[in-house]
Amino acid sequence: MPQQRKTHIIPRAPVARILLRAGAERVSKDAVSTFSEVLQELGEQIAQKASRIARHSGRKTVHEEDIKLAAK
Repeated sequence: MPQQRKTHIIPRAPVARILLRAGAERVSKDAVSTFSEVLQELGEQIAQKASRIARHSGRKTVHEEDIKLAAK
């Protein structure tokens, strides 16, 4: 069975740069891919919370404050 390609919403190069700036000397492709998946999951969770906060406030538009509150 052929291996299924994973699609990444967050590009790999910026993810690798984050890891390198955090102090890693080298980063494997698997580490970049996994970190990208984790960031995407966390981002989706924050986005869902921010959306609920905006709706609770009677708005359709998510504002900066909603994101900050959701990320806490």
